[in-house]
Amino acid sequence: MTKAGFPVAVIGAGPVGLAAAAQLLARGEVPLILEAGPAVAQSVRQWAHVRMFTPWRYCVDTAAGALLAAAGWTHPPMDQVPTGGELVAGYLEPLAALPTLAPHIQLDSRVVAVTRKGCDKLRTDGRDALPFVLRTQGPGGRLRSFEARAVIDASGTWSTPNPSGADGLPAMGEDAAADRVATGIPEVLGAARARHAGRTTAVVGGGHSALNALIDLAALRQQEPATRILWIMRKPRLEAAFGGEDLDGLPARGALGSQARHLVESCAVEVLTPFRIAGIRRDGAALRVIGDHGGRPSSFTADELIVATGFRPDLSMLREVRLRLDPGLECAEALGPLIDPNLHSCGTVRPHGARELAQPEKDFFIAGMKSYGRAPTFLLATGHEQVRSIAAALTGDMEAAARVELELPETGVCSTRPAAAAPSSCCTPQGSPRMTVTIYHNPDCGTSRNVLGLIRNSGEEPRIIEYLKAPPTRDELMALIARMGISVRGLLREKGTPYAGLGLDDPALTDEQLVDAMMAHPILINRPIVVTRLGVKLCRPSETVLDILPGAQRAAFAKEDGEAVVDAQGRRLA
Repeated sequence: MTKAGFPVAVIGAGPVGLAAAAQLLARGEVPLILEAGPAVAQSVRQWAHVRMFTPWRYCVDTAAGALLAAAGWTHPPMDQVPTGGELVAGYLEPLAALPTLAPHIQLDSRVVAVTRKGCDKLRTDGRDALPFVLRTQGPGGRLRSFEARAVIDASGTWSTPNPSGADGLPAMGEDAAADRVATGIPEVLGAARARHAGRTTAVVGGGHSALNALIDLAALRQQEPATRILWIMRKPRLEAAFGGEDLDGLPARGALGSQARHLVESCAVEVLTPFRIAGIRRDGAALRVIGDHGGRPSSFTADELIVATGFRPDLSMLREVRLRLDPGLECAEALGPLIDPNLHSCGTVRPHGARELAQPEKDFFIAGMKSYGRAPTFLLATGHEQVRSIAAALTGDMEAAARVELELPETGVCSTRPAAAAPSSCCTPQGSPRMTVTIYHNPDCGTSRNVLGLIRNSGEEPRIIEYLKAPPTRDELMALIARMGISVRGLLREKGTPYAGLGLDDPALTDEQLVDAMMAHPILINRPIVVTRLGVKLCRPSETVLDILPGAQRAAFAKEDGEAVVDAQGRRLA
């Protein structure tokens, strides 16, 4: 039993799934697109009324555009920003209708399981040679099976929104109040108008979906002045929700933050932050939402809730697939350090492809929004680059798979860094080279200087955080420790610090107490810590950084004490 002759299965006929199919066709591969809904781009149709923040230039995949152009299609104006509905009608529907693509699309085919033919997850021997089996469920519960030589899961996350509960679970009573709770971006100026006009609506969340909902509700309030808007966030700083504003490389995205700021400053919305929701119960004709506001028990009432707290991937259908995911984000493991909102929330991510998205299950890839797991700020053009690279890898063109063919706009300001320490753009100052490596640096430390030199010797100009001047927040520090896979005590520095004077050698001290000490005395944080798309490490000795640098060394390198680390051919010696 071999995989020869089978198609490449693509789960989901949304923008990224159809782009994957187009890229496969361009390379002579046969795609099999399995779409859960009755039409292509079913999830996009749920937010058809929402204007995107990416202009058309970032919305059309190159291979898909070439197929359409050959059929006489005219590309929409590059700088025009479409709505979700315009994206479907002007691009995705014409693409799916092409004779070259339409026969490969199976609608009403929700994938409920993926496995290897004749073997479960446990078996290793001969596994890679076996075809995949995808089980689908259609109308009336009808089950079917399809075989494929490879799988690209581009099913997205829209159908699995996060609940309102601060602990990651639905708040107590949330399910019972489902008739009053909407998710995503409801059409408050259209189909959902009656639920919100002249009533009190609480929008829960601080991302772009929440901002869109707030802006629409504010427009409704102008027409219906009795409409009251509450904005509920877990973020401790309201400013964090506004993003880069005028600094954002996508003006429409920056405008969302500016409009939200105006709504707050004009008192059009009432803000409760930080508020962590624990329960929801009916209170007469309204809902009472119970939780913690700034460390104290609190509650508020609203007629309707819009829960826009992000999304999470549905991994249930992948139970029999061998995966390596970030433990917190549930994204492709290599993407974790780049997109973790505990470290930075800007969304400025270097284009990436098959290498970063590869899983232990050979020829299985997760692409599109689902590849980001629970992280926000995914851009459609990122998905196009992902599937271009994956298609190249699946056809043996590893040079093309490794090549970067996309430049993304910067997002503005990284909202998790202190304002005084933040550059004009999260990880890249305006007009400077793109930074994909971050170093928590002490310029007085020889090891830290050596690591910085090795980073630059790979052709990278890193984002340098002099952590004694701009220490990480507590949440950032805990996220770094978790990503390094070390204990809190393992990050403590003894030499040249108040370690002994503070009695930190006491084994009875808790992690919380040790972190308290590092927050009070940043010199106790050992250095340097380096963050790249390949991992996070405390780089001691300095050559440890070579394990996680994306690029090869470009020249010979020796430490300050003369020890050779890299030879003239860029090969590691130490």
